This record gives sequence, C-alpha cells and structure tokens, in this order.
Amino acid sequence: MQNSKKLRNWLDAFGLEHPLVIAGPCSAETQEQVLKIAHQLKETDATVLRAGIWKPRTRPGNFEGVGALGLKWLQEAKNQTGMLTTTEVANPNHVDLALKHNVDILWIGARTTVSPFVVQEIADALKGTNKTVLIKNPVNPDLALWLGAVERFYSADIHNLGVIHRGFSTYEKSKYRNNPEWQIPIDLQNQFPDLPLILDPSHIAGNRDIIFELCQTALDLNYDGLMVETHYDPDNAWSDAKQQITPKTLDQMTVDLRIRKKGDDKVEFNNELSKLRAQIDVIDDKIVQMMGKRMNIAENIGELKKEHNVAILQVKRWNEILGRMILAGEHNHLSEEFILRLYKAIHQESIAHQKNVFNE
Repeated sequence: MQNSKKLRNWLDAFGLEHPLVIAGPCSAETQEQVLKIAHQLKETDATVLRAGIWKPRTRPGNFEGVGALGLKWLQEAKNQTGMLTTTEVANPNHVDLALKHNVDILWIGARTTVSPFVVQEIADALKGTNKTVLIKNPVNPDLALWLGAVERFYSADIHNLGVIHRGFSTYEKSKYRNNPEWQIPIDLQNQFPDLPLILDPSHIAGNRDIIFELCQTALDLNYDGLMVETHYDPDNAWSDAKQQITPKTLDQMTVDLRIRKKGDDKVEFNNELSKLRAQIDVIDDKIVQMMGKRMNIAENIGELKKEHNVAILQVKRWNEILGRMILAGEHNHLSEEFILRLYKAIHQESIAHQKNVFNE
C-alpha cells in the first residue's frame, strides 16, 4: 500500500468545514436510549452515530452488549435523524449482520487488530463492498501490526480506510486509561499522511475530565476527526460510565476546540520559526553526541564489571539515577512520566552496550 490522496476521498466527500465527529454511547442499551442520544447529537457537529453492539470485555460476567438487536436501533436512528452509523465488528458474522442493517462505517477494535488471522477473515468478508473501515491501533504499541491490518483491508480492495488512535495498554501508573504514545500515530502520519487519522479520546482518557485536552492535542497534531463516547446520562451508562460525556458537553467542546492552521505564509513568521527550529537542531545534535559519550562510559563500566565478574544490572544504582533525574526534571519543568520513559530507554541502551562487552 502506498500513500495517495485517494485515501481521503471518503472523508473529503462529507464536505465538512471542521474535523469529522463520530459520537454516541459506548454501548447500545435500549432503543429509547439510542434514539434519544441520536436526536441530541443531530443538533451538534457530529456526523456519525456510534454505538457498541457487541462489547468485548476483558473478563466474562460484565455487560457484553445487546447483540444484533441493537443494529435495528441504529438503523431506526439513521432513518429518523439522517446520521450515518458505525459499530465495531469482530468476526465475519458481525460483518454480515452489520451489512444487512446498512451500517455505514465499520470499525475494528484494538483486540481484533492484534490478530492477523481475524483481520484477514473480516477483510475477506467485506471484499466487494464499498464500506468504510476504521482500524483501531492494537492493544500494544506496535506500528507494524497496526499498518499490517490496514494493508489487509487494502489488499481486499477496501479502499475507504482510516485509523483510530485509542491509546496503548501499559502496566505503568499513568493518568490515562491507555497511554496515548503520540509518537506512534505521528510515525504513521509520516508514512501515510493522507490516511485519515481519528482520535478516540474516551478510551485513552478513561476519565471525562481530560477528554478536551486530548482532543486539542489531536487537532494540534492535524488529526482528521474525533470519536467521542456520549450518553445523555453518563453516570448511569451500562459500560465505561466514567469516560462518557453528554451531547451538550460535546457541543460546547467542539466550539471551544481550536483548529490550528497547517502553516502561515507570512515571511516574519517563517523566519522566526526557522530560527527556533535551528536552535532545536543544534540542541538535538548535542543530545545525540552526549548520548554517544554516555554509552562509551557504559561500555567502560561493562569492562570493569566483566573483569570483576559483577552482574550488569545494579538495581540500587538504577533507582538512585531515577530518583535524581525525576527531581532534576521537576526543576526543569519536565513531567515525571517523560523522565521515566526517557531514562528507561537510556537504561536499556546502556544494558545492551554492557552486554556486548560481556559477549566479546
């Protein structure tokens, strides 16, 4: 698959003057609930009504969706409001039922994206249709697996494609339900700048209080749309209550969000931007040089440890470094999360250099 302006055709066909907004409940609960939310969303910037019909839960026993019955509710909501509809499909049977109920957009969930076997089955089931398919990132931070899923649909002649960034699982403590790992979708954009990219702030946040800031970050990074879970009574939703907002909140949020320009033709702006970027380039070069020097010292430490038969990993020393750098980070207005991620990467590289010394 190669990047092409044609990848944007389905999105451009909407003729929107703002990013695409997909909204609706985490789960379809009752026909009344679906229709009430749809009519409220019709008065907002939302173009597509979303609702989970089949809900893959981490553990059995939780609400797992109303099943195919909910597709009739989506179809009725579409008839009454004119909104397009979308839901998650996880197997060919889901695809068949969604097609029979004229669902406009199908999305592939994070748990499904991790399995090339299942993705291929769904792609084969959709072959010959003109449906739009949105692929959520896999649970774990793996860009190749994400793009691989997109390519399977493209190879099945499904060319109305887009991706949804819903964050990645982590065992580390974080304010997010799923860490955004912004660099991964940025890398995806670099490879396929015309593949529509949509943010799912609800699953990244896990908490409605930080949905706005996530959406603003996405717009600052030139995302093409937002998929936001909405419910007229979020606190009493049957699933993921804490991360849903009301249609009224969504409406105000789309007013408050700022859409940035991709550039500015003013000479003064571009000159100043070039100067600042040049300063960053100089600092980046110095950072890489200093990292090289640091790894040389790590190799010297490796030689010393090898000579005295001392283990590479020294937990006490590692904890001392982390504590010291977290404090230094605070002093320089750097978040603890950033320092942890940075120094874990540096530590892994140091260990790799020392292992090479041991293996020589």
